[in-house]
Amino acid sequence: MGMGLYQTAVLPRLIDLAMRGDDINSLRATLLARARGRTLEVGFGTGLNARHYPKGIDLVVVDDNPGMSDLATRRLHQAGLHARHEVLSGESLPFADGSFDTVVVTFTLCSINDVASALREMGRVLAPDGQLLFLEHGLADDEGSRRWQRRLNPVWQPLAGGCHLDRDTGALLRSAGFDVEMQGQTRLSVGAILGTVRWGIARHPSSTPAADKG
Repeated sequence: MGMGLYQTAVLPRLIDLAMRGDDINSLRATLLARARGRTLEVGFGTGLNARHYPKGIDLVVVDDNPGMSDLATRRLHQAGLHARHEVLSGESLPFADGSFDTVVVTFTLCSINDVASALREMGRVLAPDGQLLFLEHGLADDEGSRRWQRRLNPVWQPLAGGCHLDRDTGALLRSAGFDVEMQGQTRLSVGAILGTVRWGIARHPSSTPAADKG
């Protein structure tokens, strides 16, 4: 079933307005400074990450909502980035095994329908010594907020492009076979409903220092 007018025309603008605050931009800048080599961003959205990538990076960006494309293309141009831009889902990536040095997801894992399949795909296209950079909101760090997240999920998801308020980013990454190095966590000014925002680096177990020593 195709996307409706709300999903392709209204939702991209709402997300764009909500997710470009100074606190979020600061986190984006810190995380994306680590991007290196051939880089894939899954869930590029309206391109709010574009200006934070290092200059000259070899970038491929994908998003499954065609309504995001106009804003995304504009932001790539403003940032001076020449990127391959595809409208497709993270659950089936048309790229060769091990073809990216860096994979990026920011505020994306919450809304992918089959998130386990998408993470397996990201792991597949990531080079053995590559890195997955993540900045995601999800399961709150206190039980009171978690209860509200669970109550609001059924109402929130249709309005927010399928976004799950209470996904556990670290657990999802570990279930997909990644070793996770959390860099930090916080609450954002856009609202407590988004729960706890966590960011960090995930790697294949075979590429971690501990494994190398074995």
